[in-house]
Amino acid sequence: MYDLVVVGAGPYGLSIAAHAAAAGLRLRVLGRPMASWRDHMPDGMLLKSEPWSSDLSDPSGGHTLADYCAAHDLTAEHGVPLPLDTFTAYGRWFGERAVPQVEEVTVTGVHPDGDGFQVQTDTGEQIATRTVALAVGVTPFVNRPWPLLELPPELASHSSDHRDLRRFHGQDVTVIGSGQAALETATLLAEQGARPRVVARADRLRWDAPPQPLERGRLRALRDPHSGLGTGWPRRLWSEMPWAVRRLPSATRVRIAETALGPAGAWWLRERFEPAVPVLLSHRLRAAVPHDDGVRLHLTHTDGGTETVDTHHVVAATGFHPDLGRLRLLVPHVRTTLRTVGGSRAPELSSGFESSWPGLFFAGLLTAPSFGPSMRFVYGADFTAARLLRGVQRRLGDRRGATTIPRPARDSAPAAQGT
Repeated sequence: MYDLVVVGAGPYGLSIAAHAAAAGLRLRVLGRPMASWRDHMPDGMLLKSEPWSSDLSDPSGGHTLADYCAAHDLTAEHGVPLPLDTFTAYGRWFGERAVPQVEEVTVTGVHPDGDGFQVQTDTGEQIATRTVALAVGVTPFVNRPWPLLELPPELASHSSDHRDLRRFHGQDVTVIGSGQAALETATLLAEQGARPRVVARADRLRWDAPPQPLERGRLRALRDPHSGLGTGWPRRLWSEMPWAVRRLPSATRVRIAETALGPAGAWWLRERFEPAVPVLLSHRLRAAVPHDDGVRLHLTHTDGGTETVDTHHVVAATGFHPDLGRLRLLVPHVRTTLRTVGGSRAPELSSGFESSWPGLFFAGLLTAPSFGPSMRFVYGADFTAARLLRGVQRRLGDRRGATTIPRPARDSAPAAQGT
């Protein structure tokens, strides 16, 4: 029987596996490395986060993005957006060096079995393990506006459905949303020869400010500190103190997960977007029906007026919603009995990322209502991997009756990152 099976091989899954392997756990890692990044993000995309805040987590502190770029004669500089393909290649490079073996199989079921679990794969293998860490990424949790749910895929899709946008050349395409995914998708569509527009509920588009220099005077650094999620004290709190977020009341945590770091475009995208993409602000999608060779959208303005838009295709760039009900690889009686955070559909977790089902751990988007918005970004992988490993070790120690594995100390603030 294995100590841990990690399901998923994105930034969180690979980071957890690196920590578990270094700790000597009997380990299996299942999934296609960096699959969401390789298959569900469009060619030409750039990373919104700074390169220095986009490292996967190795307990030795090695195998950083800077290490990868140096080894491949690439540049990773503060204030210079990094191509998606570079980051994807880095993640695969990290996995090859920090993780003993990643098996490119699909997990079809996770079933409790006695004091552990049986993990079933699409090859028919049944893997017995004491603990499981689900790091399944965001694709199971796509959020689609209800008016689009009945439309066929040739008329409506989600932004995560597209790797190659060239198929829309010459077409009128409507993108729903006002965040980075919507604004960058629309920009890339325009640059591929499509005729995009953006429809947004917001009354204005919001753009992040260019990053402050890393080297600044002490007063400026104190007033507007750097963090893994950007500059400013709120972002520093979310990125550096997820342990503190977890101690807040559940309703407060859910509200933070839903509203903190609201939709905004990257500063470097604005000059490409504004001349190329028209925008309908303060409009809500009320209905969508097939019409001629495309789809007719019925929109409602916040002032009560209505508008009709005919388009060949509509792309919902409306993000992802953490919902255990969509995690079909978990058997129903586990999904429905897990304790959740407040009124959300996300699991309530211990300080070690363990759910109310002993031995079942979560990482990534589903943990945001427990630990805050940093869990939606690569930057959260370091905190997650270290804490989750402690949780696994504690659970294994409890099951073995061991006294040699130390229990983690009370949660405390991590060392402040230098500005």
